[in-house]
Amino acid sequence: MDFQDLFLTPIYLGLFYGIAFAIRGRFTNALTRRYFIPALSVKFLGAIALGIVYQFYYGGGDTYNYYAHTKIVYQAFSDSPMLGLKLVMANGEFDAATIKYTSQMYWYKASTEYFVVRVASLCGFLCFNTYSVIALMFALLSFSGMWAMFITFVRIAPIAYKKLAFSVFFLPSVFFWGSGLMKDSLCIGALGWVFYAFYHLTIEKRNLTIAAAMGALGVYVLVSTKVYILLSFMPPALLWTFNENNQRIRSAALRALLKPVFLVLGLAAGYLGATNLTAGDEKYDVEKIGERTKVNQQYLTSGTENGSSYNIGSFDGSLSALATVAPQAVVVSLFRPFPWEARSAIMILSALESMLMLYLTVSLFYKTGVLKTFRLIISKPILTFCFIFVIIFAIGVGTNSGNFGTLVRYKIPLMPFYLAALYIMQFQANSAKKLGRFASTEKRASMVARAA
Repeated sequence: MDFQDLFLTPIYLGLFYGIAFAIRGRFTNALTRRYFIPALSVKFLGAIALGIVYQFYYGGGDTYNYYAHTKIVYQAFSDSPMLGLKLVMANGEFDAATIKYTSQMYWYKASTEYFVVRVASLCGFLCFNTYSVIALMFALLSFSGMWAMFITFVRIAPIAYKKLAFSVFFLPSVFFWGSGLMKDSLCIGALGWVFYAFYHLTIEKRNLTIAAAMGALGVYVLVSTKVYILLSFMPPALLWTFNENNQRIRSAALRALLKPVFLVLGLAAGYLGATNLTAGDEKYDVEKIGERTKVNQQYLTSGTENGSSYNIGSFDGSLSALATVAPQAVVVSLFRPFPWEARSAIMILSALESMLMLYLTVSLFYKTGVLKTFRLIISKPILTFCFIFVIIFAIGVGTNSGNFGTLVRYKIPLMPFYLAALYIMQFQANSAKKLGRFASTEKRASMVARAA
């Protein structure tokens, strides 16, 4: 960050807030309106804070590596707008006209990282390639998807709207790691678009054109950056769709007959989608998932980050071994680091969030009862979807990370879904108790009336 950032950032902030206030009425209702500007503000705060932390605490890192690449693209654009646009459209191809610039880019051949560079460069063209303004634009992109996620959750469970706002927007690690010039910002925003699209296209069946466009954009971003998020999302989302539509069948016998059929179809569609999306891909091919997870775990664990590595047990890369370490992977993703495992200020914040997750989980199971909690999860399709997605994703990131420094970033897509599911379940359980008490009162009143 330099003088250009100090001069241009307030100007662009004013512009962005002006646009936000102008469009707020279009994208909010009586329940959600109050959260629009505060949620946007914490995204902006996270974007600026991430840049400051990376500059003055870490002394560099991914966000500034992306920015270093955008400076090269911007220089090409200054030399010739056509060259700059050609670099933005490029995806690792050799071109004699741009070799002067691509030879300076370490990530030019890394398709997922260079995708972020391409998006950042487009933002840079609009703001004189100013780092902090590019970060704010990434925050805007991320916010658009997370707002779509939020209004979808509110549509499903309006009674829990206050807690849902906290789940989606106000978890510190989510708005910190998911707002700035990082791949994670694009991914969590894209996940929100896909979630919105899935609900509106397959369950509510409204706003089909907008939902289809948002879903296609979200899928494109996830495939271009972190396709494993999409692979974790697809099977439970398809099962969610089938369960929701199955519940709308009036005949109980027909529902019971079709439910296993829907389950098999959902799992089959998820598997076919996953294998077709990743076939032949060195990084994500599902046929190589066990071997790749073993290599990633060994590499990241050996590169200890501030003493923050963790071990979930021996893992030889086989799917059977993956099943063995899966429970520990879920625990480490949801509830660790514990406070005594934190080795830095950022890890302390993550540990506090993990303690919140653990407290809410234990509290809900204790108050509701273990069997009732599981019955509630099975009976409500949205809860079934959220918990299956969280478990699949937690296993993936828990086994691949190897240290808490990377885990805290990798796991942010699951956190809004897990916390939202806990709060929805809490409201459902409380409603059931109130109905039970009301029914008991009515029954006693009826008995007294008959006795009289």
